[in-house]
Amino acid sequence: MPGPSPDMARLRCKPRFPRLHPLEVRFVLVEPAVVASNPGKIMPREETMQRRSLMTCAAIALAASVLSGAAARAAEVKVLTSVALKSVLDELAPMFEKKTGHKLAIDYGLAADQKKRILGGEHADLIILTRAMMEDLAKQNKLTADGLVNVAGTSVAVAARAGAAKPDISTVDAFKQALLSAKSIVYADPAKGGLSGIVAARAIERLGIAEQMKAKTILVPGAQSGDLVAKGEAELGIAQASEIVPVAGAQLLGPLPGELGTMTLFTGGIGAESQSVPAVKALIEFLTGPDAAPSFKAKGFEAG
Repeated sequence: MPGPSPDMARLRCKPRFPRLHPLEVRFVLVEPAVVASNPGKIMPREETMQRRSLMTCAAIALAASVLSGAAARAAEVKVLTSVALKSVLDELAPMFEKKTGHKLAIDYGLAADQKKRILGGEHADLIILTRAMMEDLAKQNKLTADGLVNVAGTSVAVAARAGAAKPDISTVDAFKQALLSAKSIVYADPAKGGLSGIVAARAIERLGIAEQMKAKTILVPGAQSGDLVAKGEAELGIAQASEIVPVAGAQLLGPLPGELGTMTLFTGGIGAESQSVPAVKALIEFLTGPDAAPSFKAKGFEAG
């Protein structure tokens, strides 16, 4: 088998352009070209290599542009909301983050305390509290002019331990008798601003049994009523339905009956100082859209 021709043996690589981008290196390959119209001439093949180099650099630049653009559009959204929404928002947050690339920092607390923080000068991108509280914040210029959006509602309801006998609470009189027959009840301390606790205390007063219930009432600082019922530390609990449904070992008996019943409507608004308005609008759209609806329903909420 013949060896390489003398011309092919003289193949060599040499830099063509001394001043190049650090990512770009061009080589010129010189070899005998068999061209019928120009026999014996040496023809360079730099054009193919140059095109490949340019395509590589363009691909790198495009990838960098896409990544930097995505990073620029991603935002961290601070959410200040009621603890009543914790179970559902903890479930929905990863879904939203995966879908949009934005990150959520959610701060839960009693609705009344959260409102005080905003009035005290604390900033948040999205605020979700009761409708009345949000309307008040809007009047005090703590929200943007984009308006308020109802996110979800939940009723103040009654809980019992899972597996225990279910007392009748279908009417006001039946509910009154159930309270009087219970060995103990639990609800959020009205003095701390818990909405369900305020509703529970008012209902008991309207029933005229405040004195009879005082000795067997347990007050908790927040959304712990369902937990105490599940542990058997209280026979009945009064809380937001959304605070009862997620608790293993507690069963939802139903909302407070008749004129005692109330629906808490949670409403969202964009904080006046937010620097992430597009991301906040995307979050509101997600929370009020079809992707989030099953989670709200499963956690004891109704559509806003």
